[in-house]
Amino acid sequence: MTLDGTATPAVAYRDGNVLRWAAAYTASVGGDVVFFLTLSWAVTRMAGPAEVGAVLAVGAIPRAVLMLLGGVIADRYGPRRVVLSSDLARCLVVFGAAALMQFAGAGLWMLFAIALVFGVIDALFMPAVGALAGRLTDPGQLGRVQGLRMLAVRLSNAVGPMIAALVLTAAGVAAGFGLAGLLFSLSVGLLLMVRLNRIQPNSVRAANSPWGDLQDGLRHLRRNRQLARLAVVVGLGELCFSGPVGVGLVLLTAERHWSAAVLGWTLSAFSIGGAVAGVLLTALTRVPRAGVALACSLLITAVLVGALGQVTTAGALIAGSAVLGVTSGAASAIGNALLQHKTEPQYLGRVGSVTSLCTLGLSPLLYPIAGVVAAAWGTGTFFAGCALVCLLAAATAATKTIRGSEL
Repeated sequence: MTLDGTATPAVAYRDGNVLRWAAAYTASVGGDVVFFLTLSWAVTRMAGPAEVGAVLAVGAIPRAVLMLLGGVIADRYGPRRVVLSSDLARCLVVFGAAALMQFAGAGLWMLFAIALVFGVIDALFMPAVGALAGRLTDPGQLGRVQGLRMLAVRLSNAVGPMIAALVLTAAGVAAGFGLAGLLFSLSVGLLLMVRLNRIQPNSVRAANSPWGDLQDGLRHLRRNRQLARLAVVVGLGELCFSGPVGVGLVLLTAERHWSAAVLGWTLSAFSIGGAVAGVLLTALTRVPRAGVALACSLLITAVLVGALGQVTTAGALIAGSAVLGVTSGAASAIGNALLQHKTEPQYLGRVGSVTSLCTLGLSPLLYPIAGVVAAAWGTGTFFAGCALVCLLAAATAATKTIRGSEL
C-alpha cells in the first residue's frame, strides 16, 4: 500500500494483466511476420520480384493514408475494442486466404486484394495497439511495459521467419496463411482477458466529428512542445528500423558477396540485441535521466549505422548488428515510454498515430530509395543517410525540453 492508502501497482513483469497483453502482442507480431512472408512467397511462386514489390506497396498505401484516422478511431471507441476488432478482422482475412489458396487456387489478383484489405486493417490496428500499451498499468511502469513490447517484437522477428519457412516448405502457402490466422486468434483470446485503466470521466472531451477529433489531437501536440519534440524523436528514430535497415543489410551482404548464412546470422543478431535491450529495460526499476539516455542511445545508434555500411568482414557485420539491436531497441523503448508518459490518456491513439505514420506508414517509401542509392553510390551511402536521420533524432532528443525528462 502507498501512504495515501491506495494499492501499490504490481511490477509490470509480475502483473498478469500486462503479461497477457505481452503474450497477445507477441502472437500478433508473429502473425504479422508469418503473413507477410507467406504473402511474399506466394507472389514469387506466381510471378516474380517486381510483383512482390507491387503487392507490398498496395498494402502500404492504405496503411499510410489512413493511419491518422486510425488514431482518431482508437481514442473515440477505446484502444482495446479497436485492437480486438482489427485482430479478429485479420483472422477472417487470412483464414479466408488460406481457404481460397487451398480449394480455389486463387491467382495474383487475390493476393493484391488481400494486401489491400490487410493494409486498411493495419491502419486501424497500429495506433490502437500503441495506445493500449499506455493504458495497462501505472505510468511508473511504462518503461517496463515498453521493454516487454521490444522483447515481443524482436523475438517474433527472430523466430517467426524460421517457423514460417518450415510451414511453407512442409505444407505450402495455404498452411502459411492458416498459421498466421491461428496466431491472430491466439492474440484475440488473450486480449479478451486484458483490462485497461479507466480514464476519469471529466477528462474525456465530448465527441466531435472525426476530422474535429484529429484537429484536436494535432492541436494537443502543438500546445505541448515537449510532447511534439518527443513525437519527432520517436518518428525519426524508428523511421530507418521498421524495414529499411533490414533491406540495407540484404543489399550490403550481396554487395560484399557474402553468403545467405551471413545475412541470416546478421538479422538474427540484430533481433537478439533488441530482445536483450527489452529484458534489461523490463528489469530496471526506473530509467534515470531518461531524456539523456534517449539522446545517448540515438547518438550511438547513428554512429553504428554509419559504421556498418563500411565494414569489410562478416564477423564485424554480425557483431555490429547485435550492438545496433541493443542501442536501437533501447532508444525505441525509452522514446515510446516517454511519449506515452507525457500524453494525456484520451490522446494516446492520435499521438501514437503520428509516430506510427513515420515508422510504419512512410518507412516503406525508403525501400526503393535503398535500391537506387545502393546501385548508384554503394550501400554504404544508404547507411550513411540512415545515420544522418538517427543523428537528427539524437540532436532533437538532446534539447533542454526533452533532456530533463524522467521515467
